[in-house]
Amino acid sequence: MPPYSSRDNLKIVLGGGPKKTEGWLNMDILRVPEVDIVCDLNQGIPLPDNSVVAISAKHLLEHLDDTVKIMEEIWRVSKPGAIVSIKVPYYASMGAYQDPTHRRFFTEKTFQYFLPHKERRTVPNYGFRGEFEIVRIGYIWSARWVRYLPFKSFFRKHFLNIAKTMIVELCVVKSGIDKGLSQEKMPNIV
Repeated sequence: MPPYSSRDNLKIVLGGGPKKTEGWLNMDILRVPEVDIVCDLNQGIPLPDNSVVAISAKHLLEHLDDTVKIMEEIWRVSKPGAIVSIKVPYYASMGAYQDPTHRRFFTEKTFQYFLPHKERRTVPNYGFRGEFEIVRIGYIWSARWVRYLPFKSFFRKHFLNIAKTMIVELCVVKSGIDKGLSQEKMPNIV
């Protein structure tokens, strides 16, 4: 087992690339000096179950093949109560569609899929194994003047390019029940 897997307060950045955050383990498919673990996150997160207290994923999820799979992996490696911070392009921003490598688009409703309570979901979970609570949802506005705009919520939902980025903070919920996500074999590190 790699030495980082025994840390009590392990914090990881998924898809951090050349941006190193002090005190955080950086995982990316890019082989650059700032990356601590080179891996393909489409294949999973090469860490043991219940080993991480905080996860940051900035502009990563929209590039991955399977959002449900990476959210299950995030849940698997997280300790109960771990905080997950996700930054993605907002679906009503033309920038979300500008990059041809974006495979998914995200709204506030996207993350309701991962909530534990069926009554708060807008669609069935179709077998998702894991639970999160939404702590907060915030936005990065497309221009400074937008923050002075009245009824931002209305404009954000009905007009393009009001919000360019959505920031979602989640808390990992684990009730002690095995959800069947434990890995028997760690994913291959690229």
